[in-house]
Amino acid sequence: MKEENNRRSFLKNLGVGGLAAVALPGSLLSTPAVAEASNAKREEDKKSNASTVKKRSRQYNAPYTNEYLNRVAFPIGGMGAGMFCLEGTGAISNMSIRHKPELFHEPNAFAAIAVKGVEKGAKVIEGPVPEWKIFGQRGSGNGGHGATYGLPRFSNVEFVARFPFASLSFKDSDMPLEVQMTGWSPFTPGDEDNSSLPVAGFEYTFKNKGSKAVEAVFSYNTRNFVVQHDNGKASIGKIQNGFVLSQAGNKERPQGKADFAIFTDDAETVVDHCWFRGGWFDPLTMVWNTIKEGNVKSTEPVDRDAPGASLFVPFSLNPGQEKTVKVMMSWYVPDSDLRFGDRFEGAGSCMTAADLGIDNTKSSNSPTYKPWYSSKFNNVHEVANFWRSNYSELHKKSTAFKDAFYASTLPAEVTEAVAANLTILKSSTVMRQYDGRLWAWEGCSDDWGCCHGSCTHVWNYAQAVPHLFPRMERSLRHTEFCENQNGDGHQAFRANLPISPLKHDFHAAADGQLGGIMKVYRDWRISGDSNWLKKMYPMVKTSMDYSIRTWDPKEKGVVEEPHHNTYDIEFWGPNGMITSFYLGALNATAEMGKFLKQDVKKYSKLYEKGKGYMEDKLYNGEYFIQDIQWTGLNAPDPVQAQSFHTQYTEEAKEVLKKEGPKYQYGTGCLSDGVLGSWMARMSGLEEPVNAQKTKSHLMAVHKYNLKDDLSDHVNPQRPTYAMGNEGGLLLCSWPKGGMLSLPFVYSNEVWTGIEYQVASHLMLHGQVKEGLDIVQACRDRYDGRIRNPFNEYECGSWYARAMSSYGMLQGLTGVRYDAVDQTLYIDSKVGDFTSFVSTENGFGTVTLKDGKPTLSVAHGKIPVKKVLVSGKKTKLS
Repeated sequence: MKEENNRRSFLKNLGVGGLAAVALPGSLLSTPAVAEASNAKREEDKKSNASTVKKRSRQYNAPYTNEYLNRVAFPIGGMGAGMFCLEGTGAISNMSIRHKPELFHEPNAFAAIAVKGVEKGAKVIEGPVPEWKIFGQRGSGNGGHGATYGLPRFSNVEFVARFPFASLSFKDSDMPLEVQMTGWSPFTPGDEDNSSLPVAGFEYTFKNKGSKAVEAVFSYNTRNFVVQHDNGKASIGKIQNGFVLSQAGNKERPQGKADFAIFTDDAETVVDHCWFRGGWFDPLTMVWNTIKEGNVKSTEPVDRDAPGASLFVPFSLNPGQEKTVKVMMSWYVPDSDLRFGDRFEGAGSCMTAADLGIDNTKSSNSPTYKPWYSSKFNNVHEVANFWRSNYSELHKKSTAFKDAFYASTLPAEVTEAVAANLTILKSSTVMRQYDGRLWAWEGCSDDWGCCHGSCTHVWNYAQAVPHLFPRMERSLRHTEFCENQNGDGHQAFRANLPISPLKHDFHAAADGQLGGIMKVYRDWRISGDSNWLKKMYPMVKTSMDYSIRTWDPKEKGVVEEPHHNTYDIEFWGPNGMITSFYLGALNATAEMGKFLKQDVKKYSKLYEKGKGYMEDKLYNGEYFIQDIQWTGLNAPDPVQAQSFHTQYTEEAKEVLKKEGPKYQYGTGCLSDGVLGSWMARMSGLEEPVNAQKTKSHLMAVHKYNLKDDLSDHVNPQRPTYAMGNEGGLLLCSWPKGGMLSLPFVYSNEVWTGIEYQVASHLMLHGQVKEGLDIVQACRDRYDGRIRNPFNEYECGSWYARAMSSYGMLQGLTGVRYDAVDQTLYIDSKVGDFTSFVSTENGFGTVTLKDGKPTLSVAHGKIPVKKVLVSGKKTKLS
């Protein structure tokens, strides 16, 4: 009844036309009346060139089966500790534990079950091999040498994601056992250290569904996949109830050292430390002979040439009985060869890790990156012992997060999108250096990180970390305003690795630097730490003053000098996107300054001037545009100006004469056109631009940029993000004409991080249906058939910008906790709801029912002195 009431409330708030493809808890099927109204609404949308929702057979946030399993690969590991993926079939892939992505490393590790006396009773605990793996990959013409694809496996599998857990069900008509498998790694908001452990857990539960007792043997089997042939001696050693795959480093390449432990919690475990040694296919052949016969094999470690290892757990089950085997994994790779940027000697950090509340103040003298976990553990055995001893407690805390998060009654596509992109935090995109500070790529290329240095203008969008791990997020502010900022206030947008003061030999990124100022305000309000703000504010003020001098030297309140931005080019002249950032930063600087009793008149005055300029001169009556300007500025002409890959050949100079600088958007309708306003709202600041005009811009973006079918869309850039008959939100369109010959690079593309940003901003303005249209288009592309549902890629896999999806929680509910005033804000756009909330010191759920709010704390504490529901003071019930 509760779920049905939630559904009715949501339907009433939305209007029946917007509900057709929204899978809510409870009944997933629309009523005939709703379906009829929805179909009529679709026809109306078609006539107005609005998006239409394609028919789909898989509900959002539901199990993955059949063709939807094809590309499923769910990251498991610790933040900055490396990861691997659990595929929709149960296979392991993307084994990336050496501080870099290795997305095509499928390690030939597999679980198996053998039931004695049953024909076809031995199977790999995996589903059918996806067809795309059979042919078309590198080397597939040689037949998949050494792969496990040719071993018997279960015919039916179902995959359910409940981050950080992934559960699979395996069934087969000729197998008397049903098998449930759950893969996971610790994830507890506020506990960044235990969420950064290099560990994984697999739990296999076997149930005898037959009428006779069975004897069976479970096994876990793997080649020594940590071996790199040019990096020292390989071996397979002992650990309690398991084995350790190892390779030693050497003096020339210490980063070659790697250990990976696999062990169980079962005292009956028998370990084979050395597979049969031989040529051709001998090792795997002999392993399978042991498995299919239901045998166990005990072999002691050998000095050399052990090709692989297995552990066996024999057991018996009467009809209806169950048996669970926990397979625990831990790894240890303490060194790397990663180093980026030139350290600028003589400069130092202006704050310490302790100033930011980071407990681990150790530092490493290594010239290359060392992971955080190497400061806590000395070897893989210490990691394994910690994992074994704390497994149950970490499972309990991770389950508390999972239960709180999935208690949500918000639309299923939103829950799916937010959770799917939390896997980015488990991926190789995220790193934590020795002292515990966050450093990250933008995304992951196949075997190397893509775009280094915690890029400020990309991580602007990522709203998950500041709420889930606020202390770790504040370490990014430390890097930006200390090591990355010089005395003049110039802020580099890519950090060195290891983090250190750097050279300032390229443009600052206007959106990155200005966004960082708003993020200081946001992080202060989330943490409630006003002492931290006092230490940060002088650097914030220096950054703000630099921004004014550099991009608004005439103090008009707008950014008009050329300014580098997230599209990897410079915009020339005032525009809605960066000016909204500027206004948000000015207001943040003023608000923080007022709290600290500073003189902020200059910032407040510029803020008011800029609001007027943007609303009067950059608004075309429907949306905000760019006023392209390249003369009368302090900057040299575009041909002479420093830029990134903006080459002015002779033919490009002709374009300059006719249209102005390359790579602008002019009269275009830019999806990021009021991005700074969204950042302000996400940070707890007021909307810096007139709300009605902002809403009009967002509705124009939905109207013109959201495409239901891209078959006729021209994209000479990077088309595979969305193409063909797929839908998606274009970065820009020119509905009123004026498209330039060479608009800004990427303009014809679709980026999920921008899709979610626009969707959540629409939701903040009450346009829930329009926001959900965008979310549905995005998640329909990432449904498991063609793309991995847990890897929304942009410039690389697991791209950080997609964590803008977390902003939809606030967009739909208006839930925001301010630790400075201990105030809980609620401004629901969906009527009654239950939604997840995470703060500096605790997490849980917020419920609104009949206008009455309830806060349920699942972990830690969330002290509340005041509650505001839609601006009105009320009390928690």
